[in-house]
Amino acid sequence: MGSRLLLAVLWLLHWLPLPALAGLGRGLGRLLHALATSRRKIALRNLELCFPQMPLAQREALVRDHFQWLGRSILERSLLFYASTERLKRLIRVEGDVRLAEHSERPVMWLVPHFMGLDVAGAATQLFQKQQVASIYQEQSDAVMDAAIRRGRLRYNQGDVFPRSDSAKPLIRAIRRGWAFFNLPDMDFGERDAAFVPFFGVPCATLLAPSRMARALNMVVQPVVAEMLPGGEGYRVRFLQAWTHFPSDDALADTAAMNRWIEEEIRRNPAQYLWVHKRFKTRPAGEPSLY
Repeated sequence: MGSRLLLAVLWLLHWLPLPALAGLGRGLGRLLHALATSRRKIALRNLELCFPQMPLAQREALVRDHFQWLGRSILERSLLFYASTERLKRLIRVEGDVRLAEHSERPVMWLVPHFMGLDVAGAATQLFQKQQVASIYQEQSDAVMDAAIRRGRLRYNQGDVFPRSDSAKPLIRAIRRGWAFFNLPDMDFGERDAAFVPFFGVPCATLLAPSRMARALNMVVQPVVAEMLPGGEGYRVRFLQAWTHFPSDDALADTAAMNRWIEEEIRRNPAQYLWVHKRFKTRPAGEPSLY
């Protein structure tokens, strides 16, 4: 019942002008900052690990700002789920070669780090180009919410999303048919298929799959970064130049290079990165928890 009510509220919110919706989202973020103590502590700890030279007061201010962007990202999913195609196209500013997957002779992997505008990037890959898109998503324990998220991400009937818990075979078959792959490479999923690679100088369990898959399937790798703009200005999604150095025959070196690139993008826009995730949860054998 709670999920149905939440979805009804999101449907109502999508009618609001973006400046009003953004204001409500920032208000929600301030409330979450006050109430979500454990997540606030995780974000502060992540910033302490990644920016040890940053004064505590500055880290605390950054976390307050981060939660306001987080609140916006939650409420503005209403637009991505329910707003008209015409409205979304007006709100989303695309930079770079969004249509690379259409004209590339090789399948394209989009590398998309976990910034607050992540779902906007997903919408852009369907609104501004015609190639089929495959992605992986984390199934929700709530069946109603899980169905709503799938429906929202597949509303343009332009591809499919595959549960992370399933076999990779359907995803690989889709890529071999020429589909683009919307890949989220920067979460801690444990030691399986991962290596401890520096992230802001801290050993971090990082999936080797982006490099290995790109090499095995002869993929072009194009980094993509989404940004939420202030107030009612909308969103910017940057489709960057495809990498010529990735993949190589050294998956570990590739993964380290990928993390360095993500670090650079975080320094450009630190408040909008997903700091509430335990990025350093998995530790090398014998190391104590960093949380």
